[in-house]
Amino acid sequence: MVDAHVSELLLQEPAEKALYEAMQRIVPQADAQFDAGDYTASLQTLAALREPVDAFFDGVMVNAEQIDLRLNRQGLLKTLHQAMNRVADLSRLAA
Repeated sequence: MVDAHVSELLLQEPAEKALYEAMQRIVPQADAQFDAGDYTASLQTLAALREPVDAFFDGVMVNAEQIDLRLNRQGLLKTLHQAMNRVADLSRLAA
């Protein structure tokens, strides 16, 4: 199981820095909306992460050879997964 911890010091690529920064701004807002019971607004807020997520997957090698970079990048994705799955079970969208 991947730890959701992310160290800012290990963020190297512009796309991973941008995703991290976007998540720092957007996820707390989406969480507050979720906690208030406004699930639609929460999901719409999280949708703003689409561009930084796409850029991350286009520009960052998640499974880097350096273990610390790999674990940090996996942690970033785990944090994203937790935020998204709080609002919707994304595995059901493919069905």
